[in-house]
Amino acid sequence: MISQMILRNVLHRPIRTLVSVVAVGVEVALVLIVVGLTSGLMQETAKRIEGIGADIMMQPPSSSVFMAFSGAPMSIRLREPIEKISRVQAVAPVLLQFNASGGFDIIYGIENDSFRRVSGGFVFHSGHDLEKSDDILVDDWYAKAKKIKTGDTLRLLDHDFHVVGIVEHGKGARLFVPLQTLQEMSGSRDRASVFFVKCEKPADTPMVMDEMRKLFPRHEIRPLKDFLSLMTSSNLPALDAFVNSMIGLAVSIGFLVIFLSMYTTILERTREIGVLKALGASKVFIVKAILSESTLICLVGFVAGIAMTVALRKLFMGLFPTLTILLQPDWIVRSAGLAVVAGLLGAAYPAWIASRKDPIEALAYE
Repeated sequence: MISQMILRNVLHRPIRTLVSVVAVGVEVALVLIVVGLTSGLMQETAKRIEGIGADIMMQPPSSSVFMAFSGAPMSIRLREPIEKISRVQAVAPVLLQFNASGGFDIIYGIENDSFRRVSGGFVFHSGHDLEKSDDILVDDWYAKAKKIKTGDTLRLLDHDFHVVGIVEHGKGARLFVPLQTLQEMSGSRDRASVFFVKCEKPADTPMVMDEMRKLFPRHEIRPLKDFLSLMTSSNLPALDAFVNSMIGLAVSIGFLVIFLSMYTTILERTREIGVLKALGASKVFIVKAILSESTLICLVGFVAGIAMTVALRKLFMGLFPTLTILLQPDWIVRSAGLAVVAGLLGAAYPAWIASRKDPIEALAYE
Protein backbone atom coordinates (compact mmCIF):
# COMPACT_ATOMS: atom_id res chain seq x y z
CA MET A 1 0.00 0.00 0.00
CA ILE A 2 2.71 2.48 0.94
CA SER A 3 4.57 1.85 -2.33
CA GLN A 4 1.46 2.63 -4.39
CA MET A 5 0.85 5.79 -2.38
CA ILE A 6 4.45 6.94 -2.88
CA LEU A 7 4.29 6.31 -6.63
CA ARG A 8 1.01 8.20 -6.98
CA ASN A 9 2.37 11.08 -4.94
CA VAL A 10 5.41 11.30 -7.22
CA LEU A 11 3.23 11.27 -10.35
CA HIS A 12 0.65 13.70 -8.90
CA ARG A 13 2.81 16.76 -9.72
CA PRO A 14 4.80 15.62 -12.80
CA ILE A 15 6.43 18.99 -13.51
CA ARG A 16 7.70 19.41 -9.96
CA THR A 17 8.90 15.79 -9.93
CA LEU A 18 10.66 16.32 -13.26
CA VAL A 19 12.40 19.45 -11.95
CA SER A 20 13.55 17.53 -8.86
CA VAL A 21 14.82 14.63 -10.98
CA VAL A 22 16.71 16.98 -13.29
CA ALA A 23 18.26 18.80 -10.31
CA VAL A 24 19.48 15.52 -8.82
CA GLY A 25 20.74 14.53 -12.28
CA VAL A 26 22.68 17.78 -12.54
CA GLU A 27 24.16 17.08 -9.10
CA VAL A 28 25.34 13.63 -10.20
CA ALA A 29 26.61 14.84 -13.58
CA LEU A 30 28.52 17.73 -12.01
CA VAL A 31 30.29 15.41 -9.59
CA LEU A 32 31.19 12.85 -12.26
CA ILE A 33 32.30 15.40 -14.87
CA VAL A 34 34.48 17.40 -12.47
CA VAL A 35 36.10 14.30 -10.97
CA GLY A 36 36.39 12.62 -14.37
CA LEU A 37 37.95 15.70 -15.94
CA THR A 38 40.55 16.22 -13.22
CA SER A 39 41.47 12.55 -12.90
CA GLY A 40 41.50 12.12 -16.68
CA LEU A 41 43.76 15.13 -17.13
CA MET A 42 46.19 13.91 -14.48
CA GLN A 43 46.25 10.31 -15.69
CA GLU A 44 46.66 11.30 -19.33
CA THR A 45 49.47 13.72 -18.43
CA ALA A 46 51.20 11.06 -16.33
CA LYS A 47 51.00 8.51 -19.13
CA ARG A 48 52.49 10.98 -21.61
CA ILE A 49 55.39 11.73 -19.26
CA GLU A 50 55.98 8.04 -18.64
CA GLY A 51 55.87 7.59 -22.41
CA ILE A 52 59.03 9.65 -22.76
CA GLY A 53 60.92 6.50 -21.84
CA ALA A 54 63.25 7.98 -19.25
CA ASP A 55 63.94 6.24 -15.96
CA ILE A 56 64.46 9.29 -13.72
CA MET A 57 63.18 12.85 -13.62
CA MET A 58 64.98 15.65 -11.78
CA GLN A 59 63.24 18.91 -10.92
CA PRO A 60 64.25 21.98 -8.88
CA PRO A 61 63.91 21.96 -5.07
CA SER A 62 60.31 21.90 -3.76
CA SER A 63 58.86 21.41 -7.23
CA SER A 64 55.35 20.11 -7.67
CA VAL A 65 54.82 16.77 -9.35
CA PHE A 66 52.62 18.76 -11.75
CA MET A 67 55.24 19.97 -14.16
CA ALA A 68 52.94 22.59 -15.65
CA PHE A 69 53.68 24.66 -12.55
CA SER A 70 57.46 24.43 -12.96
CA GLY A 71 59.57 27.35 -14.03
CA ALA A 72 63.15 27.22 -15.24
CA PRO A 73 65.35 27.70 -12.16
CA MET A 74 67.95 25.03 -13.01
CA SER A 75 71.12 25.70 -14.92
CA ILE A 76 71.48 23.48 -17.95
CA ARG A 77 75.05 22.84 -16.85
CA LEU A 78 73.73 20.48 -14.18
CA ARG A 79 73.57 17.95 -16.96
CA GLU A 80 77.34 17.49 -16.96
CA PRO A 81 77.72 15.93 -13.46
CA ILE A 82 74.69 13.71 -14.11
CA GLU A 83 76.22 12.40 -17.34
CA LYS A 84 79.36 11.44 -15.42
CA ILE A 85 77.44 9.13 -13.07
CA SER A 86 78.12 5.48 -13.80
CA ARG A 87 75.42 3.65 -15.79
CA VAL A 88 73.77 6.84 -17.05
CA GLN A 89 73.06 6.45 -20.76
CA ALA A 90 71.63 9.87 -21.64
CA VAL A 91 70.37 13.11 -20.08
CA ALA A 92 67.82 15.37 -21.77
CA PRO A 93 67.20 18.89 -20.45
CA VAL A 94 63.71 20.18 -21.16
CA LEU A 95 62.26 23.65 -20.71
CA LEU A 96 58.53 23.87 -20.05
CA GLN A 97 56.39 26.81 -21.03
CA PHE A 98 52.68 27.13 -20.29
CA ASN A 99 50.56 28.49 -23.14
CA ALA A 100 47.02 29.72 -22.48
CA SER A 101 46.23 31.27 -25.88
CA GLY A 102 43.66 29.18 -27.74
CA GLY A 103 43.66 26.55 -24.98
CA PHE A 104 45.84 25.25 -22.15
CA ASP A 105 48.96 23.57 -23.45
CA ILE A 106 52.45 22.78 -22.22
CA ILE A 107 55.23 23.42 -24.72
CA TYR A 108 58.45 21.41 -24.46
CA GLY A 109 61.70 23.04 -25.45
CA ILE A 110 63.98 20.15 -26.41
CA GLU A 111 67.35 19.29 -27.92
CA ASN A 112 66.90 16.87 -30.80
CA ASP A 113 69.83 14.59 -30.01
CA SER A 114 69.50 14.31 -26.23
CA PHE A 115 65.71 13.93 -26.31
CA ARG A 116 66.01 11.24 -28.98
CA ARG A 117 68.59 9.31 -26.95
CA VAL A 118 66.32 9.34 -23.89
CA SER A 119 62.95 8.77 -25.57
CA GLY A 120 63.91 6.69 -28.58
CA GLY A 121 62.77 9.42 -30.95
CA PHE A 122 59.40 10.42 -32.38
CA VAL A 123 57.15 8.35 -34.60
CA PHE A 124 56.27 10.68 -37.47
CA HIS A 125 52.87 10.71 -39.15
CA SER A 126 54.18 13.31 -41.57
CA GLY A 127 57.04 15.80 -41.94
CA HIS A 128 60.46 15.73 -40.33
CA ASP A 129 62.34 16.58 -37.13
CA LEU A 130 63.13 20.06 -35.79
CA GLU A 131 65.79 21.79 -37.88
CA LYS A 132 65.32 25.56 -37.67
CA SER A 133 64.68 27.89 -34.74
CA ASP A 134 61.04 28.55 -35.74
CA ASP A 135 60.14 24.89 -36.30
CA ILE A 136 57.53 23.14 -34.18
CA LEU A 137 56.30 19.56 -33.87
CA VAL A 138 52.70 18.82 -32.86
CA ASP A 139 51.26 15.47 -31.87
CA ASP A 140 48.44 13.82 -33.82
CA TRP A 141 45.74 14.57 -31.21
CA TYR A 142 46.59 18.28 -31.17
CA ALA A 143 46.71 18.35 -34.98
CA LYS A 144 43.27 16.76 -35.16
CA ALA A 145 41.80 19.11 -32.55
CA LYS A 146 43.19 22.25 -34.18
CA LYS A 147 42.91 20.97 -37.77
CA ILE A 148 46.62 21.49 -38.33
CA LYS A 149 48.73 19.90 -41.04
CA THR A 150 52.41 19.92 -41.92
CA GLY A 151 53.44 23.23 -43.46
CA ASP A 152 50.93 25.35 -41.52
CA THR A 153 51.88 28.33 -39.39
CA LEU A 154 51.01 28.07 -35.71
CA ARG A 155 51.06 31.19 -33.54
CA LEU A 156 52.04 30.54 -29.94
CA LEU A 157 53.43 32.90 -27.30
CA ASP A 158 53.12 35.79 -29.80
CA HIS A 159 55.45 33.96 -32.16
CA ASP A 160 54.82 32.30 -35.52
CA PHE A 161 56.07 28.72 -35.70
CA HIS A 162 56.32 26.57 -38.80
CA VAL A 163 54.75 23.12 -38.36
CA VAL A 164 57.39 20.75 -39.77
CA GLY A 165 56.02 17.48 -38.42
CA ILE A 166 53.07 15.68 -36.87
CA VAL A 167 54.14 12.97 -34.43
CA GLU A 168 52.52 10.15 -32.49
CA HIS A 169 51.13 11.32 -29.14
CA GLY A 170 52.56 10.13 -25.85
CA LYS A 171 56.00 11.73 -25.61
CA GLY A 172 55.40 14.17 -22.77
CA ALA A 173 53.87 17.23 -24.39
CA ARG A 174 51.78 17.90 -27.46
CA LEU A 175 54.00 20.72 -28.72
CA PHE A 176 57.79 20.64 -29.19
CA VAL A 177 60.09 23.49 -30.19
CA PRO A 178 63.90 23.90 -30.13
CA LEU A 179 65.21 24.38 -26.59
CA GLN A 180 67.24 27.46 -27.44
CA THR A 181 64.25 29.16 -29.08
CA LEU A 182 62.06 28.67 -26.02
CA GLN A 183 64.87 29.79 -23.71
CA GLU A 184 65.21 33.07 -25.60
CA MET A 185 61.44 33.65 -25.77
CA SER A 186 60.95 33.06 -22.04
CA GLY A 187 64.11 34.86 -20.89
CA SER A 188 65.56 31.61 -19.54
CA ARG A 189 68.87 31.39 -21.35
CA ASP A 190 70.84 28.28 -20.40
CA ARG A 191 68.08 27.17 -18.07
CA ALA A 192 65.91 24.05 -17.87
CA SER A 193 62.75 23.02 -16.01
CA VAL A 194 63.48 19.32 -15.80
CA PHE A 195 66.13 16.74 -16.65
CA PHE A 196 65.07 13.35 -17.98
CA VAL A 197 67.65 10.66 -17.29
CA LYS A 198 67.95 7.33 -19.12
CA CYS A 199 69.89 4.55 -17.40
CA GLU A 200 71.76 1.80 -19.19
CA LYS A 201 69.29 -0.69 -17.67
CA PRO A 202 66.07 -0.08 -15.70
CA ALA A 203 67.56 -2.07 -12.83
CA ASP A 204 70.24 0.63 -12.47
CA THR A 205 67.63 3.27 -11.57
CA PRO A 206 67.90 3.04 -7.73
CA MET A 207 71.71 3.22 -7.81
CA VAL A 208 71.72 6.20 -10.20
CA MET A 209 69.07 7.99 -8.09
CA ASP A 210 71.20 7.52 -4.97
CA GLU A 211 74.19 9.07 -6.73
CA MET A 212 72.09 11.98 -8.02
CA ARG A 213 70.76 12.67 -4.53
CA LYS A 214 74.30 12.87 -3.22
CA LEU A 215 75.10 15.51 -5.85
CA PHE A 216 71.76 17.37 -5.58
CA PRO A 217 70.33 16.71 -2.10
CA ARG A 218 67.68 19.46 -2.31
CA HIS A 219 66.38 18.67 -5.80
CA GLU A 220 63.28 16.55 -6.50
CA ILE A 221 64.45 13.27 -8.01
CA ARG A 222 61.72 10.78 -8.93
CA PRO A 223 61.51 7.47 -10.83
CA LEU A 224 59.19 7.81 -13.80
CA LYS A 225 57.75 4.34 -13.34
CA ASP A 226 56.04 5.61 -10.19
CA PHE A 227 54.90 8.86 -11.74
CA LEU A 228 51.33 7.75 -12.41
CA SER A 229 50.77 6.98 -8.72
CA LEU A 230 51.98 10.48 -7.80
CA MET A 231 49.47 12.25 -10.05
CA THR A 232 46.60 12.71 -7.61
CA SER A 233 44.66 15.82 -6.64
CA SER A 234 45.85 15.39 -3.04
CA ASN A 235 49.37 16.28 -4.22
CA LEU A 236 48.05 19.66 -5.30
CA PRO A 237 45.99 21.19 -2.45
CA ALA A 238 44.42 23.87 -4.65
CA LEU A 239 43.11 21.27 -7.09
CA ASP A 240 41.86 19.06 -4.27
CA ALA A 241 40.06 22.06 -2.75
CA PHE A 242 38.49 22.87 -6.13
CA VAL A 243 37.19 19.31 -6.58
CA ASN A 244 35.78 19.26 -3.03
CA SER A 245 34.14 22.65 -3.59
CA MET A 246 32.44 21.44 -6.77
CA ILE A 247 31.22 18.32 -5.00
CA GLY A 248 29.91 20.46 -2.12
CA LEU A 249 28.13 22.73 -4.62
CA ALA A 250 26.56 19.74 -6.35
CA VAL A 251 25.33 18.24 -3.07
CA SER A 252 23.92 21.64 -2.04
CA ILE A 253 21.91 21.81 -5.28
CA GLY A 254 20.39 18.41 -4.61
CA PHE A 255 19.69 19.24 -0.97
CA LEU A 256 17.95 22.55 -1.69
CA VAL A 257 15.81 21.25 -4.55
CA ILE A 258 14.63 18.20 -2.61
CA PHE A 259 14.01 20.34 0.47
CA LEU A 260 11.84 22.82 -1.47
CA SER A 261 10.03 20.04 -3.31
CA MET A 262 9.25 18.07 -0.16
CA TYR A 263 8.33 21.19 1.83
CA THR A 264 5.80 22.36 -0.76
CA THR A 265 4.52 18.79 -0.99
CA ILE A 266 3.82 18.76 2.75
CA LEU A 267 1.94 22.06 2.52
CA GLU A 268 -0.19 20.79 -0.37
CA ARG A 269 -0.95 17.48 1.34
CA THR A 270 -1.82 18.79 4.78
CA ARG A 271 -5.38 17.44 4.56
CA GLU A 272 -4.14 14.08 3.23
CA ILE A 273 -1.72 13.79 6.13
CA GLY A 274 -4.59 14.60 8.50
CA VAL A 275 -6.68 11.81 6.96
CA LEU A 276 -3.80 9.33 7.32
CA LYS A 277 -3.26 10.25 10.96
CA ALA A 278 -6.99 10.10 11.65
CA LEU A 279 -6.97 6.56 10.22
CA GLY A 280 -4.21 5.62 12.65
CA ALA A 281 -1.01 6.29 10.68
CA SER A 282 1.92 6.69 13.07
CA LYS A 283 4.62 9.34 12.97
CA VAL A 284 7.07 6.68 11.76
CA PHE A 285 4.73 5.78 8.88
CA ILE A 286 4.49 9.44 7.78
CA VAL A 287 8.24 10.00 7.99
CA LYS A 288 8.92 6.75 6.13
CA ALA A 289 6.53 7.72 3.35
CA ILE A 290 8.13 11.15 2.86
CA LEU A 291 11.70 9.82 2.95
CA SER A 292 10.82 6.96 0.61
CA GLU A 293 9.36 9.42 -1.89
CA SER A 294 12.55 11.49 -1.70
CA THR A 295 14.70 8.39 -2.17
CA LEU A 296 12.72 7.36 -5.25
CA ILE A 297 13.19 10.80 -6.81
CA CYS A 298 16.92 10.66 -6.04
CA LEU A 299 17.35 7.22 -7.59
CA VAL A 300 15.54 8.27 -10.77
CA GLY A 301 17.66 11.46 -10.74
CA PHE A 302 20.79 9.35 -10.40
CA VAL A 303 19.91 7.39 -13.54
CA ALA A 304 19.19 10.68 -15.33
CA GLY A 305 22.54 12.01 -14.09
CA ILE A 306 24.41 9.05 -15.55
CA ALA A 307 22.71 9.68 -18.90
CA MET A 308 23.61 13.39 -18.70
CA THR A 309 27.22 12.53 -17.87
CA VAL A 310 27.59 10.16 -20.82
CA ALA A 311 26.04 12.73 -23.18
CA LEU A 312 28.20 15.60 -21.85
CA ARG A 313 31.34 13.45 -22.01
CA LYS A 314 30.65 12.58 -25.64
CA LEU A 315 29.93 16.24 -26.45
CA PHE A 316 33.08 17.58 -24.75
CA MET A 317 35.35 14.96 -26.28
CA GLY A 318 33.84 15.68 -29.70
CA LEU A 319 34.49 19.41 -29.32
CA PHE A 320 37.91 18.94 -27.66
CA PRO A 321 39.57 15.72 -28.92
CA THR A 322 42.58 16.20 -26.62
CA LEU A 323 40.35 16.15 -23.55
CA THR A 324 40.22 13.05 -21.34
CA ILE A 325 37.23 12.47 -19.06
CA LEU A 326 37.30 9.25 -17.03
CA LEU A 327 34.11 7.71 -15.69
CA GLN A 328 35.33 5.91 -12.60
CA PRO A 329 33.13 3.13 -11.17
CA ASP A 330 33.91 4.07 -7.58
CA TRP A 331 32.82 7.66 -8.16
CA ILE A 332 29.63 6.50 -9.87
CA VAL A 333 28.77 4.65 -6.66
CA ARG A 334 29.81 7.66 -4.56
CA SER A 335 27.67 10.02 -6.63
CA ALA A 336 24.66 7.76 -6.05
CA GLY A 337 25.36 7.87 -2.32
CA LEU A 338 25.77 11.65 -2.37
CA ALA A 339 22.49 12.07 -4.26
CA VAL A 340 20.55 9.88 -1.83
CA VAL A 341 22.15 11.49 1.24
CA ALA A 342 21.41 15.00 -0.08
CA GLY A 343 17.83 13.95 -0.81
CA LEU A 344 17.28 12.42 2.63
CA LEU A 345 18.75 15.48 4.34
CA GLY A 346 16.56 17.73 2.22
CA ALA A 347 13.44 15.70 3.07
CA ALA A 348 14.24 15.23 6.77
CA TYR A 349 12.80 18.54 8.00
CA PRO A 350 9.62 18.39 5.88
CA ALA A 351 9.11 14.79 7.05
CA TRP A 352 9.49 15.90 10.67
CA ILE A 353 6.93 18.69 10.14
CA ALA A 354 4.51 16.23 8.54
CA SER A 355 4.84 13.76 11.42
CA ARG A 356 4.01 16.45 14.00
CA LYS A 357 0.84 17.77 12.36
CA ASP A 358 -2.27 17.59 14.48
CA PRO A 359 -4.91 15.53 12.63
CA ILE A 360 -7.77 17.82 13.61
CA GLU A 361 -5.97 20.98 12.45
CA ALA A 362 -4.82 19.17 9.29
CA LEU A 363 -8.34 18.09 8.41
CA ALA A 364 -9.55 21.69 8.87
CA TYR A 365 -6.75 23.03 6.63
CA GLU A 366 -7.88 24.77 3.43
